[in-house]
Amino acid sequence: MKKHVCTWFALVAMVLTFAAQAQNANFMAKGQTIDLWPGAPPAGSGQAPAGRERVWRTGSGVGAVSNISTPRMVVFRPDDPNGTAIVIMGGGGYFRIGIGHESVPTAKWLLSLGVTPVILYYRLPADGWAPVAPFQDGQRAVRLLRARADELGINPQRIGVLGFSAGGNLAGIVETRFKHDFYAPVDAADSQSSRPDFAALLYPVSSLKPPFDTTRTRRELLPQDNAETAYTVQDHVTSRTPPTFIAHAADDPIVAVQASRLLYKVLREHDVPAQLHVFPHGGHGWGLGMPGTAVGQWPLLFADWLAKHGWLTSAKSASTSSAQSAAN
Repeated sequence: MKKHVCTWFALVAMVLTFAAQAQNANFMAKGQTIDLWPGAPPAGSGQAPAGRERVWRTGSGVGAVSNISTPRMVVFRPDDPNGTAIVIMGGGGYFRIGIGHESVPTAKWLLSLGVTPVILYYRLPADGWAPVAPFQDGQRAVRLLRARADELGINPQRIGVLGFSAGGNLAGIVETRFKHDFYAPVDAADSQSSRPDFAALLYPVSSLKPPFDTTRTRRELLPQDNAETAYTVQDHVTSRTPPTFIAHAADDPIVAVQASRLLYKVLREHDVPAQLHVFPHGGHGWGLGMPGTAVGQWPLLFADWLAKHGWLTSAKSASTSSAQSAAN
């Protein structure tokens, strides 16, 4: 009897998994896919993996994507766009990207706010790409959005990045190291600034240094000699770092919450507008968070933070603000 019950639960779980993956695929098909590079990715950034792109179907990585040969972004248009765009960088330790669990639910939620969500498929060191590859892709995505802002219906001065876990590491480096070119210019889009206007970091791997040196993220980046310094976010904070929202769970077993506390401290020392939310429970990898849980509060807190900074105003207001800024 017990064996039959377990089999039944396994079958139900399998059906639900396939249904969720079908829903994600249908949603992704509604977006506009834009390749990040006009040809091959920058020289010296490694070699494309063999075989087809992999979508994970079992375990904690259900819906995640790896074996990425073509770095790209998928742009979704809200019914009533307010001009703000956010590049979503799913986590996964730089060996996969949490598209199904983190990126897609977040994109759907942002659409409801009138924000233009942009899901980033960045190259992974675990697939054979060089450690610098994801940072090239993140930087390029911000520049490309600015270059195509009119076409995409967004305000080029209201582009943010949002990252989970390793994606939080990627977003954090993109927001702090915008003065460093991770690749040589390939076209006119690279004349655009790569500085995001704001950043949201969810349970981010913000440090690769002891005592925060136990993550898969660090292990995948270590083939680069100076990785610990190059990709530790707080080492690159300046007064020009954009406003930053951080959320973390105190009981996170993967990324110690003290790393986010340290990052917040450094941000405030440089007078960067920053907000840190530490939830008592939630662990790691909660994505949007289940309704009714502590970590499930972060979307509302983030929306409130966006609104207070003026990033949820109407598209007309955004256009006026952009014109005024250009005139000053």
